[in-house]
Amino acid sequence: MVQPDSIKYSIETGMACDLVQVVGDGEHFEAIIVSPAFANKNRVQQHQLVYLALGDRMKAEIHALSMKTYTPEQWAEASH
Repeated sequence: MVQPDSIKYSIETGMACDLVQVVGDGEHFEAIIVSPAFANKNRVQQHQLVYLALGDRMKAEIHALSMKTYTPEQWAEASH
């Protein structure tokens, strides 16, 4: 069974992140990802960067991943 920490590790090692939080039950996961790489990208492009970091895990291991993506500036505003 896939663990949230394993997904978190894959995202953190696959792209530059300021913050990664992942929760889930082994099949369905929710993530908050804060990365400077998201600057000047729309939501689809941001999610594609995360999918790239996860690679084949999205096809084989992870059945559902819901994401909220933020630039550091957006996160600073959202977290207050």
